Amino acid sequence: MMVQDITIEELLKIKDIVLLDVRSEGEYEEATIPGALNLPLFSNEERAMIGTTYVQVSPALAKEQGLAIAGPKLDGLYNQARQWSKGRPVVLFCWRGGMRSKSLATVLGLMGLPVYRLQGGYKAYRHLVHDYFSREFPFKVVVLRGNTGVGKTELLKRLRADGYPAIDLESLANNRGSVFGSVGLGSGPSQKSFEAALYEELRMLADFPYIIVECESKRIGRINLPTNVYEAMKMGPQILIYDSVQHRVERLIKEYTQYPHADLEIKSALGRLTKNLGHKTIAQYSALLEQGNLEEFTEGMLKYYDALYAYPNQPSHDYDDSISNEDPEKGIKELEDYLDQWSGILRRTTLFGICDTAK
Repeated sequence: MMVQDITIEELLKIKDIVLLDVRSEGEYEEATIPGALNLPLFSNEERAMIGTTYVQVSPALAKEQGLAIAGPKLDGLYNQARQWSKGRPVVLFCWRGGMRSKSLATVLGLMGLPVYRLQGGYKAYRHLVHDYFSREFPFKVVVLRGNTGVGKTELLKRLRADGYPAIDLESLANNRGSVFGSVGLGSGPSQKSFEAALYEELRMLADFPYIIVECESKRIGRINLPTNVYEAMKMGPQILIYDSVQHRVERLIKEYTQYPHADLEIKSALGRLTKNLGHKTIAQYSALLEQGNLEEFTEGMLKYYDALYAYPNQPSHDYDDSISNEDPEKGIKELEDYLDQWSGILRRTTLFGICDTAK
């Protein structure tokens, strides 16, 4: 079968395909097109060796070296691609649409697999994402604000399940945004991987004029929010969410104790607050953890973070709306009612703006 080259724009329109990243495992782990499977033509070590030969000896010898390494692998690579394909077209890409994707795509095509090759490779996709976050952000942004443990993340999940354009930025960053943000979650994605995941979320929500997020600082763990997103978050409606201390404590304990060895990670993270709280207070909190007194420990942490974030724990006219989450069903209904009313006004305003421009 013939190998067909496609652009990144064409790729985004194709349904039911299998994306195959033929770069090394190290390149793949750093960042890839979301959903792609890794089918490396060369390992990290092999790629480094070929690259050294290319620079220090000659490109011709590097190509011969690459052929010698890849040749014995082709049968295995074909069988793996066929297994993943299950009759669907595969799209191969490397760093910039060069020799690696071209050579493997040719082999798979000759073996009868329906094959596309991405022009420009991963670099073309990365350029697309970078360009998207360099322009004016195309959505209005509704921001849920409130102190730690009031259930903002739960509300986002419920909104998404109910068909609203909610995005959990902390989930994409694999970090909750505080000193305890990574407890139980492991390492987070690279900056490039986060931006790609966020871009795909936004692309799926392109039919909406707005999105809903939780208030975040510019940095979530080791991830930086794109500037256009962060600036748009400052401009949209700000919704205050509040709840009782008892519910917040229960919610946080349930969240953090679901992970094995969470107490050890929490104790380790607690040490990073020594400069803010002092050695004596940190020792007291550490003792509470060791005693298993999670309620008192959590209440103490809430006092610290409430003073730090300074959100009201009751209705406030400083926000576009204030919603209690003490009764989650009532809270989500009030929030959805607000969104329905606000988005209706937004759509009418946008429509009238288009009509005025047309005149």
